[in-house]
Amino acid sequence: MADYSDEFLRSILKRNKTVAVVGVSMNEVRPSFYVARYLSLKGFTVIPVNPGHSGKQLFGQTVRASLSDITEDVDMVDIFRRSEAVPPIVDEALEAFPSLRTIWMQIGVEHIEAAAKAEARGVDVVMNRCPKIEYQRLFGELRMGGFSTGIISSKL
Repeated sequence: MADYSDEFLRSILKRNKTVAVVGVSMNEVRPSFYVARYLSLKGFTVIPVNPGHSGKQLFGQTVRASLSDITEDVDMVDIFRRSEAVPPIVDEALEAFPSLRTIWMQIGVEHIEAAAKAEARGVDVVMNRCPKIEYQRLFGELRMGGFSTGIISSKL
């Protein structure tokens, strides 16, 4: 796992306000659903992206089939897809969002070449981390004493 400073992660979570979540599920027990829901409850505008659910409503937004279908400015793209699916997602994000600030790859998702391409364009990259977990950790929302950190819980 890459070693990101707390300051780096904190700055990303503070400055990014609109997040496109690629691979979001409509199933509320799936991590992609509850992470996206958590971010929306924390004040982020979450734009769900999943071609299988395009046109449906989730978190007050219409699910989009692809990043190219988003007309709003997007600060961060959060990727819930396998590592091998990352390069075309990064390419599409860089093309669709000229002011993109961050590519975030979820736990278990890493792609060094795609990350380097985004970084070469001035985009910050986080791999193999969860923004929900990092938000909770960095902004004092983790529950201590051996209780779950919310990684598995879908009750927010």
